[in-house]
Amino acid sequence: MSSPHTPVRAPSGEPSAGEAPRRWWRPELVLALVVLGLGVFVIVGTLGVSAAASQLGLGPRFFPTLVGGAMIVVGVFYVADVLRGGQGDPEESEDVDAGAPADWRSVALVSGIFLAFVTVLNVVGWVIGSALLFFGLSVALGAEHKVRAAVVGVVIGLVTYLLFVRGLGVTLPGGWLRGVL
Repeated sequence: MSSPHTPVRAPSGEPSAGEAPRRWWRPELVLALVVLGLGVFVIVGTLGVSAAASQLGLGPRFFPTLVGGAMIVVGVFYVADVLRGGQGDPEESEDVDAGAPADWRSVALVSGIFLAFVTVLNVVGWVIGSALLFFGLSVALGAEHKVRAAVVGVVIGLVTYLLFVRGLGVTLPGGWLRGVL
């Protein structure tokens, strides 16, 4: 049974009279190739990392290799799906207007916040930097409770710092709190 969005094909597999021929180069293929390329990029970048394993026996290559490998697998399956004719379904969410223009103000705010985070991370340290990142993103994306967003940001920054530094032995920038933590 076909949905209203699924074109009906002739028995030969060729497009029927009212259907446009299927192109092999589509936006979905671009995204699939980007995912595949990023996976390869992560794996190649991980090969240059050399450091001792942590107390758990997991070195700094483990998670990037895991993520890069998963991206390669997903990318290969995604490319195969697109080349076989798969395509994304149109958005049918009640909260999304597919015809609405992009909110470039939010895109610029989020991009600026990430760039600021990268810029100040080594100076202020992980805990303060990630707390500011979470707070800034929360406010930029419409958080109503700013004090709650600030508290959650500090908690997330502190917990992730302690998990990585104390739990996994990974070095994160201490910044202004270097002697305190």
